[in-house]
Amino acid sequence: MIGKLSGRIDYKAADHILIDVRGVGYLVYCSDRTLATLPGVGEAVALFTDLVVREDLMQLFGFPTLAEKEWHRLLMSVQGVGAKASLAILGTLGPDGVSRAIALGDWNAVKAAKGIGPKIAQRIVLDLKDKAPTVMAMSGGVAQSAEEVPGDDAVIEPIAVAPPTSSAQADALSALGNLGYGPSDAAAAVAQAAGEDPSADTPDLIRAALKLLAPKG
Repeated sequence: MIGKLSGRIDYKAADHILIDVRGVGYLVYCSDRTLATLPGVGEAVALFTDLVVREDLMQLFGFPTLAEKEWHRLLMSVQGVGAKASLAILGTLGPDGVSRAIALGDWNAVKAAKGIGPKIAQRIVLDLKDKAPTVMAMSGGVAQSAEEVPGDDAVIEPIAVAPPTSSAQADALSALGNLGYGPSDAAAAVAQAAGEDPSADTPDLIRAALKLLAPKG
């Protein structure tokens, strides 16, 4: 299994890039969102990857964070969802948007991705709802980016880039779990709070989520 690649971009196409890793070229397919954030040709890049093997095909898919890679694997575990559909969903919503949509049961948000019909969108939400808290908790991890263009002897040093919003959601989810709230309820509350205030930090998310979780009436 090829889990991560660090190298230099040789070229960029509509749905993939070619990464030169010390003279070996790897074709890596990415979502539109990921492709838009990658550096230019000749520059260094580091991506987490997932290798999909079929009888007549092997393809590498690239992701800037482990959380996004995990969502790709989970989306593909749903019947009727292939790699192309998974990338379409991640490209439209991003990993945080996927987490939020699934935690809230918002299949209409999933349906907004190109090629995703209502039945598949509903199936995705139903099949993955219980897994959303685990991936949301992963979002506090780091994304990898490359520091320098590799030469013959150069080593790419990955630097940690923690997405503030994702980290805040993960921390808020952990805090609610420590307070005794169930993973699914906590994930839905944090997702709703984050959707209402995308710039909220951890304390603000916790306060907003607690209000949402408070007994009504």
